Amino acid sequence: MKRRTFLASVPAVAVVNKFQFENKGQSFSCSSYNWRTFFKREGKVWREDMAFDISQFAKSGFKHIEYSFTSSDEVRNLIPVLKSHNIKMPSIYVNSILHVEGETEKSINSILEIAKAAKKYGTKIIVTNPNPIDWNKELFKSDEELKHQVKALDRLGSELRKMGIKLAYHTHSTEMLAGAKEIHHMLQNTSPENVSFCFDLHWIFRGSHDSEIAVFDILKIYSNRIAELHIRQSENGVWKEAFTAQGDIDYNRVAAFLKEHNMNPHIVLEQSIENGSTEDYNAISAHQEGLAALKSCFM
Repeated sequence: MKRRTFLASVPAVAVVNKFQFENKGQSFSCSSYNWRTFFKREGKVWREDMAFDISQFAKSGFKHIEYSFTSSDEVRNLIPVLKSHNIKMPSIYVNSILHVEGETEKSINSILEIAKAAKKYGTKIIVTNPNPIDWNKELFKSDEELKHQVKALDRLGSELRKMGIKLAYHTHSTEMLAGAKEIHHMLQNTSPENVSFCFDLHWIFRGSHDSEIAVFDILKIYSNRIAELHIRQSENGVWKEAFTAQGDIDYNRVAAFLKEHNMNPHIVLEQSIENGSTEDYNAISAHQEGLAALKSCFM
């Protein structure tokens, strides 16, 4: 029996999870994406004034940030601002185009340059979502495009691993199309040593037509690949302003699963707002509430 076939036949929950993030109980990060959505509602522009942005972020109580970068210059500009507020950056988020031959090398080279800059400030995980071809959820990548992408993703992970950085593959809802073939092809055909999984629970929930059972099935199947969790809560399908353990997704059950299987992934709050979200909080108070709920649920 081939090794991959054998591993696929073993229940994921029986595989010892090797991803253990440092400083258990203190490793909660917060995504910068959240703040962009709150700032927009408040008439502000995230990234317009980096010093102001991080001063507001610091008031939330979070000590770690997962910032989204497009260049190594952005990393170098942000680090002094983070240092001034004692904000760490254990993980970062970088988009990529890995399914198109002409764009693949550009993405890989850009991410490696960003990684070099971020590593100097202690970054250990780089999260990438290979861009969907259609954010409107109607079109998905062809088999040939996925074959190209999986090789590129594995190669990128290999190069980052040489630098002491873990690559975590992230998805949104569109990757659940066509029997979730993109998610499965990426995680079934990349090396676990090169590519881990950033499991964004709510995008799996939304991509499976608001199915909580799909969330827990993916959790079981790929528990041995998870290095990071992106956390968001909704109520009746609409994003809540502040994270709570109870809602459309039972995060107490998620926490119990992690504890039962000795898993300690890096946890990143990505609680954002959208059309239909309530307006009971501002950016700072929503994240203060969310941090308290995270600690209650996962510590």
